Amino acid sequence: MSDALLKPKAAAPPMSQAPTRISLHLGHLPDKTDIKAPWPRSPGAVNPNNPPWPAYRGYHEFSFAHATMQSRLPTILGKAIEDAVRTLNNESDEERVIDLSQSIQRMEELMTDLSGNAKLRPIVDDGEADVVTWNREITKYFIGKDFMSAPWLFAEAYKYRRLHECFSVSKFWRGYDVFYRQKNDTFSRSHEAVFELAMRFAEPSGKSANESAESLRLMFMELTQVCLWGNSTDLSLLINMTEDQIRSLQSTGGDDLAATEQNILGNHMERLWDTVKSLRSKQGPRRIDFVLDNAGFELYCDCVYADFLIQSGLATEIRFHGKRYPWFVSDVTKKDWDWLPNNMVYGNLFPNASEVELEALRRLGRRWKQYEQEGKWIYEQHPFWCTGHTYWDLHSEAPDLFLHLSKSDLVIFKGDLNHRKLTYDCAAPASTPFDVAIGPMSSAAGAPKVASLRTIKSDVVVGLGPNGDALAKRLDEEEPGWKISGKYAVVLLSDGRPGEPVNFD
Repeated sequence: MSDALLKPKAAAPPMSQAPTRISLHLGHLPDKTDIKAPWPRSPGAVNPNNPPWPAYRGYHEFSFAHATMQSRLPTILGKAIEDAVRTLNNESDEERVIDLSQSIQRMEELMTDLSGNAKLRPIVDDGEADVVTWNREITKYFIGKDFMSAPWLFAEAYKYRRLHECFSVSKFWRGYDVFYRQKNDTFSRSHEAVFELAMRFAEPSGKSANESAESLRLMFMELTQVCLWGNSTDLSLLINMTEDQIRSLQSTGGDDLAATEQNILGNHMERLWDTVKSLRSKQGPRRIDFVLDNAGFELYCDCVYADFLIQSGLATEIRFHGKRYPWFVSDVTKKDWDWLPNNMVYGNLFPNASEVELEALRRLGRRWKQYEQEGKWIYEQHPFWCTGHTYWDLHSEAPDLFLHLSKSDLVIFKGDLNHRKLTYDCAAPASTPFDVAIGPMSSAAGAPKVASLRTIKSDVVVGLGPNGDALAKRLDEEEPGWKISGKYAVVLLSDGRPGEPVNFD
């Protein structure tokens, strides 16, 4: 064998000497093309895990979704556990104590899952009609997803459904509301704004139906703002707010309303007035629906608004849509709905109020109770409102509810959560027209006229007009956090396709 064959090979150069990057000169290639992302997705590609525009998810540290899933929801759940423990400590019956302690244990397990970013498990069969709906959606779209990786809206709704499960499988505590004390306490701390309105509307207005169109328009505009800014009192966001801060948010004087109108970034109030005004000439029932948001002071403002609509002849029937069980802390349930007028008439929430103020509140409450007795006000609670679905799915997942709403002359969606569900809670550009952002709730045959009254408290913002993207960019630079401050609002209207035959093919 030759020496050359026996000679060992030279050692390879160490990896540290290998080039880490190769640079090529691409001067003769075509310029890069500015390709826009294909948003929104085509309708066939939209599903709960893939909204029309990119979803907000808990792991997006730039978004309010991150702060909510990481901090706000555990804080809210912690206060809910404290409430249940407080109730437990006042119980004496052994069977009820054991039953409630087991519910608290389930809440603590939920806290572990939430804080540990566990995967979304199926809902336990607790006898609720929505179990199949929830588990079908989890199975189809969220297998392997956890609290942070699922779209924020679905993950947050799932947390509240799991919280309901903590009590729905119990023997004695199935209807227990861990947020009930908070909701009632916040209303009792709203005394200045409560009596500001009660003193103005205690007596029925005998002249409203015959007032000039302009005076009626001005009253409508002011009360629309009262109804809008009443949404500032959202317990899920104002967990640690002081009484003075609550009072500031609830200012209802005329000067305050004039100053805040400039903060309505998308303002369709004139169009909304034209829509409502046209109802006066309609033959037969004139129906307006409210899809409610928060209990307490906001519900009180909604009822003042609805009272005006009845007295002025703009509407003959108001339907209020609430939740079947405690939802997103302060959303209205039937118990909250009944509590408000009963405590206005019989309660003692305001020990420092004058007798004149209390009598004004009692008269207002008695009139509202009379509306219910006469069928002018009707409270409803469809199961769909407490699902993980957005309202893009209302037409397909709750056709009975869609058909029901299609018979309304106007459906007013109140608050931030309803707005998020209307718009699929995704990163649509701020210039996106409202009727585009709400999809089938505007485009489906028979879709009613839809209004959204919303103080902005989360990332999704649409309907700001052709210059909306520039406005949003300027606010991002000048006022970081403007999307969650509650300082700004929108009043948006979709004309829908009312009167057309509803089609579910």
